[in-house]
Amino acid sequence: MSLALYGHPFSSYTQKVLIALYENGTPFEFRCIGPDTPQHAAEWLRRWPLRKFPMLLDGDRQVVESSVIIEYLQVAHPGPVVMVPAEPMAALQVRFLDRYFDLHVMDAMQVAVDTALGRYPMQRDEGVAIARERLERAYAWLDGHLAGRTWAADDGFTLADCAAAPSLFYADWIYRIPDHYPALRAYRSRLLARPSFARAVDEARPFRPLFPLGAPDRD
Repeated sequence: MSLALYGHPFSSYTQKVLIALYENGTPFEFRCIGPDTPQHAAEWLRRWPLRKFPMLLDGDRQVVESSVIIEYLQVAHPGPVVMVPAEPMAALQVRFLDRYFDLHVMDAMQVAVDTALGRYPMQRDEGVAIARERLERAYAWLDGHLAGRTWAADDGFTLADCAAAPSLFYADWIYRIPDHYPALRAYRSRLLARPSFARAVDEARPFRPLFPLGAPDRD
């Protein structure tokens, strides 16, 4: 088997790539990085000292950054689900939404998590407040954008939805999507029902105690 993915099931960006792999039924070996697999951690750190999940190996080729990995898979190991459309303007929409979910939803959520882990010099409540304020702005735009849509972009399930699923999954744990954003709440529910993401969520379920702010008893 030529494809190997290094990451962790509870990692949002690992899940993002897992969704794409599961959508297309792409054969791969998952190399979980954890205390029980020091050999995987050693190889990952040797190849990628920035210590970021995930990393894909395709034979001797190394690919990092979740969005790039998904685009690489489409080029090198294409499947029936096209993650980035060929038409240039449609591709731009997908890439914009991918960036939106990573930068304005996932990064906002991560402020609260990193503060709880002591990575930022502020109190936990301060980090959560900053995250909630940023997420409120992100949610407001997304609710308008998603009105009348099934998936994030106009070309069916794409890279944008791979980014959206873990972003909104964890963000909702920090700041639950308010009832006055019904389109966004419904979209998150559709993502959770998508078999590829449902599988990733179930695989990560044993690791929920690792969530530093306490995982809610739902989802």
